[in-house]
Amino acid sequence: MPRKEQPQNEPRVLGLFGLAMINIVAVASLRDLPQMASYGIGAIFFYIFAAAIFFVPVSLVAAELATGWPERGGVYIWVREAFGKRWAFVAVFLQWFQNLFWFPVVLTFGAASLAFGLAPERAAEWSESKAYIVSVVLIAYWAAVLLNFRGLSGSARISIAGAFCGVVIPGFFLIGLAGLLLLGGGPSHLLENGDRAIPDLSHFANIAFAMSVLLAFAGMEMTAAHAREVRNPERTYPLGILAAVVVILTVFILGALSIAVALTPDQYALQTGVTQALKVMLHRYDLDGLARLIALGMAIGVFGSVNAWIVGPSKGMLAAAEDGTLPPWLGRTNARNVPTRILTIQAVVVSLICLAFLLQPTVASAYFMISVLTIQMYLLMYGMLFAAAIRLRQTQPDKPRAFRVPGGRWGLGAVCAVGILGALFALVVGFFPPSQLAGAGTHPIRFVIFLVAGLAAGVILPLAIYQWRRPPSAGAR
Repeated sequence: MPRKEQPQNEPRVLGLFGLAMINIVAVASLRDLPQMASYGIGAIFFYIFAAAIFFVPVSLVAAELATGWPERGGVYIWVREAFGKRWAFVAVFLQWFQNLFWFPVVLTFGAASLAFGLAPERAAEWSESKAYIVSVVLIAYWAAVLLNFRGLSGSARISIAGAFCGVVIPGFFLIGLAGLLLLGGGPSHLLENGDRAIPDLSHFANIAFAMSVLLAFAGMEMTAAHAREVRNPERTYPLGILAAVVVILTVFILGALSIAVALTPDQYALQTGVTQALKVMLHRYDLDGLARLIALGMAIGVFGSVNAWIVGPSKGMLAAAEDGTLPPWLGRTNARNVPTRILTIQAVVVSLICLAFLLQPTVASAYFMISVLTIQMYLLMYGMLFAAAIRLRQTQPDKPRAFRVPGGRWGLGAVCAVGILGALFALVVGFFPPSQLAGAGTHPIRFVIFLVAGLAAGVILPLAIYQWRRPPSAGAR
């Protein structure tokens, strides 16, 4: 029995520029640049390595799947077509569930940028204040939820503004200032941070770090959830992804090198490294006030990133509800086709996770533990995504796809094999906590237990929910 098609009543509000900007703001974040800068010129190797084994495979596969199955739901639709509803729900639940943990993490970086913009002299103190961090995260997240209730058109504008204010402008500001510093004969600390083009991979810490960089590029598949709101998706998706890839790689690589040029290894921390680099470089030109303005822009960029991610995975859950996998009342939408009930439940859970920051010894330890859990959950989902792409080439080879991964089945198989192996290796490496974790106030055993419990919940919960769903209709898999 053929599946009932979802109503095609979403307005086509996204063009090439809007889609590219949403991809940029969803994937690119300056929050990881300070960590990358600590490797000096070795940052180039890490980014190229991550792009080759993860970013490019995800982008190619997402472009093929989005143009072949442009229905609302993205990952849920693709895995359902390949492996049925049960595993489709597990995949989209992992995507949705890991976002619940990711929101507090990225908003913590936004709160640190906001602190610098409002009160530079107290920014370090505020960035480690649990009360300040939790307050900013809750206010910003609930504001984004309420904004998304108004539909994708207004949300897309916020995401575009966030891409410019939080990624493009500060990223190219960093790059430009570093270039001026070098041209003016200023001191460069690039080699102090790291003088090896290929870091010493005999050290396990460097291997673990290389794997963690993969998820700096996560999210290119997210905009597929908006496929039915994109104008001419067959052409727009591949071009939007290509434009985003070029901008993201440029900002990541040159941005990290710029921080390494400006700062000595002991001058910056994870949450404040970008703003500190801007402060140092702008001080040379007596433009200290501009650093505060850019920091405020970065805070806006974080808000735009969160705004871009709130509805995407939720629409995957909405597709599951419309498919009978979730209770029908969760599939209710408002007049603008926004899944308000799913978003509300999501906001409540995010608030509870955010409050867990108060239970950790420091903001830094909570930031790190939750970051790693989001990575692990996403890696599981990506493994299913690559497997679905291979399966669909076998079972539905004649399905029209405006874009196909080059090389036929062998080309797709090679691309997906690289992605799967990279994801599996990163998943295993993630269970070995870095030595710095104990210094942040968290015992390594507690870290591993936290990861195991979180991953178990991410898989067991959707399987249990699926088992208890309402009886499937005839013909459903």
